[in-house]
Amino acid sequence: MANRICELFQIKHPIIQGGMIWNSGYKLASAVSNAGGLGLIGAGSMYPDVLRTHIQKCKKETTQPFGVNVPMLYPNVEEIMQIIVDEGVKIVFTSAGNPKAWTKWLQDNGITVVHVVSSVKFALKAQDAGVNAVVAEGFEAGGHNGRDETTTLTLIPMVKEKINIPLLAAGGIATGKAMLATMVLGADGVQVGSRFVASIESSAHDNFKTEVVKAQEGDTQLTLKELAPVRLLKNKFYNDLQELYKTVPTPEDLKQLLGRARAKKGMFEGDLIEGELEIGQVAGLIHEVKSASDIVKEMVAEFEEAKKNIQYL
Repeated sequence: MANRICELFQIKHPIIQGGMIWNSGYKLASAVSNAGGLGLIGAGSMYPDVLRTHIQKCKKETTQPFGVNVPMLYPNVEEIMQIIVDEGVKIVFTSAGNPKAWTKWLQDNGITVVHVVSSVKFALKAQDAGVNAVVAEGFEAGGHNGRDETTTLTLIPMVKEKINIPLLAAGGIATGKAMLATMVLGADGVQVGSRFVASIESSAHDNFKTEVVKAQEGDTQLTLKELAPVRLLKNKFYNDLQELYKTVPTPEDLKQLLGRARAKKGMFEGDLIEGELEIGQVAGLIHEVKSASDIVKEMVAEFEEAKKNIQYL
């Protein structure tokens, strides 16, 4: 399946595993890379020394390309970037910040840079900053999200119309058919998050994986727009948020309820009541926890089969 994304990253399949906090350690990243996709270590939930350990372990588990996802709003970003360079990582996905801040410095150190965006405006800014590719993520996606609520189906062709660098689609993609659909719309490949949460190698707690598999249509909601929009599974914490919204809360009120480490509590520690459970709408299509290798194989096989079966209705 040779294309611009495969050539850019030197991978077999244009399937990128999202670098999700509390889910994307070295076990998942190496498994996806070994299966022919591109695995990403999620630096957002790691202290610098923990990230270094995960990079070193990932290098022992795979000889294939892998990368690191860095949300730039997190602390210690300077130390994280230096560790990435020191450890010889060749691919970095940046998000939640200005791509101009780090793109040139990373590229000067021999690193391919991809930036995650949620709109045409930010895609153009990323291209102007000189990134090698962009991920355009629709608001179906889990976790932190765009404020404009643009769906993947709409976002991909609009971004494709305006940029000339490689484009990855994200948000609502867990199957080969969805992969084909977004590539027909102009994407060169896909970034997949939620499907890999429910994988054997994901570092998520088994309680959270079970909830993802149980999820149905309508079980997730985008909330906390006043702080940073995030898509969550509905649970007691989510319901407490909705009760607070009835009082017309200030951002400070929301921060007080949110507290600290909610995402870790929910996804990593398995607290399904008080934790923040970040997952995409596509959880309703995920019915089983599988190995990352099987997920990649099934996506590719379904993609190829769907291509054969396309016909005018």
